[in-house]
Amino acid sequence: MKAVTVTLDAATAHPALHLSENGRRVTWQERGQDLPFSPQRFESLPCVLGRLGISSGRCYWEVEVGEAHSWDLGVCRDNVRRKGRVTMSPQNGFWAIRLYSGEYWAVTSPETPLTVREKPLKVGVFLDYEDGDVSFFNMTDGSHIFSFSKNTFRGVLRPLFRLWSSDSCSLSICPGEGKELTDVAIPMPH
Repeated sequence: MKAVTVTLDAATAHPALHLSENGRRVTWQERGQDLPFSPQRFESLPCVLGRLGISSGRCYWEVEVGEAHSWDLGVCRDNVRRKGRVTMSPQNGFWAIRLYSGEYWAVTSPETPLTVREKPLKVGVFLDYEDGDVSFFNMTDGSHIFSFSKNTFRGVLRPLFRLWSSDSCSLSICPGEGKELTDVAIPMPH
């Protein structure tokens, strides 16, 4: 598993999301920005994608969630629907976990409740494109949170970030280059 550096793609950011200058932090802002039209921009869901397009290999990145109260993290197909009614699920090209109202969920259809031993301050997103596996780890205690296994990925996947409301705080992407994966064991699907 190779650590990758992810930066946020401003052209995809919902108007309620503010991105830091270095493209590594997303924060909710109460007044939506007046942004230039972009066919890539999320209009209905307050999401933003990472610039990184992944179409092969194995990689991971870490996101500092800290005290954020409500978020989604994961990956999605580059061509997911961004306007109108959008339902996040693997069937629609989204593989993500969610924290909402103090509860953790896998964004499946229907959603799967998750149990975490310790509240994660940092979440690792691990993607094995060929094996069709997206796994999430609590980097605070090294525990496994959830895996979407045995998917068949087609086309480009991109990192996905979502904030829910003004009390969401912010999400920060940790720098990744040059890190070796040694302290997290990835459960391999059987």
